[in-house]
Amino acid sequence: MSPQELNNIIPQAPQPASAILQAHQVTHQFYREVESRQELTKYCQWYYETAAKHRQELNTMRGDINILGWFLGTR
Repeated sequence: MSPQELNNIIPQAPQPASAILQAHQVTHQFYREVESRQELTKYCQWYYETAAKHRQELNTMRGDINILGWFLGTR
């Protein structure tokens, strides 16, 4: 039997509670970081889409007739 096969058969000593807790904390922090980055990406995408829509609306408004200018006598 090879040493690799023995490692699979022989139970390993239990890890200390501090090592388990540390691994849990690192895993939790990792998932929080992933989630926050996904939220930021989603927000940035929404922001860019909204800004593009507003630019398009502004260009449309610039082409409209200036009704207030007609009433005030300016153009």
